[in-house]
Amino acid sequence: MKTELAISDRRESRSLNPSPSRTGCNTRGLPRRSQQRGVILRQLRRVVAVVGVLSGMVAAQEPANPAAPLLSLNKAIQLAVANNRSIKVAGLEVDRSKWQVAEVKTKRLPSVSTSILASELLNELSFTFKKGSFGDFPATGPIPSNDTKITTPRQVTAYVVGQVSQPLSQLYKIHLGVRSQELNSQVMNESLRAQKHSAIHDVKQAYYAVLQSESALEATEASIKHYQELDRVVLQRVSQEAALKSDSLDVKAKLANEQYKLVQLRNALSTRKEYLNDLLGRDIRTEFRTEPIAPASFEEVELTAAQERALADRPEVKQAELSVREADFARRSAKAEYIPGVGVALNYVSVFNVDVLPTNVASIGVQVKWEPWDWGRRRDVVNQKKATLSQTRTQLEDAQSKVLMDVNSRFRKLQESRAFMVVAQTTKDAAQQRLRETTQQYKQQTVLLKDVLQQQAATATAFDNYQQALLGFWTAKADFEKSLGEDQ
Repeated sequence: MKTELAISDRRESRSLNPSPSRTGCNTRGLPRRSQQRGVILRQLRRVVAVVGVLSGMVAAQEPANPAAPLLSLNKAIQLAVANNRSIKVAGLEVDRSKWQVAEVKTKRLPSVSTSILASELLNELSFTFKKGSFGDFPATGPIPSNDTKITTPRQVTAYVVGQVSQPLSQLYKIHLGVRSQELNSQVMNESLRAQKHSAIHDVKQAYYAVLQSESALEATEASIKHYQELDRVVLQRVSQEAALKSDSLDVKAKLANEQYKLVQLRNALSTRKEYLNDLLGRDIRTEFRTEPIAPASFEEVELTAAQERALADRPEVKQAELSVREADFARRSAKAEYIPGVGVALNYVSVFNVDVLPTNVASIGVQVKWEPWDWGRRRDVVNQKKATLSQTRTQLEDAQSKVLMDVNSRFRKLQESRAFMVVAQTTKDAAQQRLRETTQQYKQQTVLLKDVLQQQAATATAFDNYQQALLGFWTAKADFEKSLGEDQ
């Protein structure tokens, strides 16, 4: 059987390169065939040179160090939560909101204010006391006995005024302000949660992209080994005059293309690892190895249950709910402006270098501040707060609707990606098995080289489709987990 196939291959080769006797050509056609062989040999040398250059580039780009530390997905998420710069910025915003709450609470306590005025008189101060201003007594007569004028010359004087006041009726308004500020702090907390979810989602996407590059890299390396073996077999058959030199050139061209693809994949892998390191908040040059993830490691979730979880846990919904409560407190605070300000005040006044005036004056009493007529200003403010409250309620309904739409879309996308991944994996397995069978048949000289090359191209296409399906599944899974809004 092998002898017959070899004879048929020789016949096929002769049909492609007919002899002079069959074509009717004389010996003058020999130089032309020699020139054709020379052209083929030069092309063969060029392809071999290109393959050599690409082989050197591939060898220069060594894969990741096997001794590099293993980075699991969970560890990457932990590092991102601890070191991601965007999360740190959002965390500082939460800390700032907590200090704002503490600041508002201090308004409940007594306020102490002091003012000191040191100045020089521009004119003299004169006080005139009429005769008998302090009374007329039988024993002493009128006091003073004559009109008396007391003058303070132009000199440096000082006035010291101090006040300690404790708000009473304002405590209700202060309480509303504290509650509003606490709600704002909770909104900042939800913003921090949303930032964490986004960072975790980005880390998952980047981690899956690295896995996809590594998988494609392994497949390309396997394809290169296949082409190298195929090149060896074809060269052997060319030496036996059982195959054409153009067949060897075709194989070498395919090998060069796969080696070029390997260079691209390694560069893409390096770029994706740098991006992942940046998300983790560490040096982008940090070496690491990834941990394989089972493609089907996802538990089915009922859509209704997923919707309820999302409405309860999504940061957007919680932020909208807190905004409604915050707007309600703002409305109540605006209405509290109608309440007169009543408090207890302790006042102290001290005057220096001014004759006649007392040096120290202290008093305690009730302090009332009220604006009876404001030309409708407070009413307008209350109406503004009511409109804001209605606006936030509408925004809450809109946020809930968008969350439900997002969960439904992500759920359907996940179903589709899982189904497509099964199809792509089955197609890939079938193509790989067919390639093994075709290659073995070529070694046994039962098929032509073009059949092997066609099957190799089909296998490469099937594997690319599988890689895209796998990455699509991982992406859809990460999107769906983010849509649920649960803390990872």
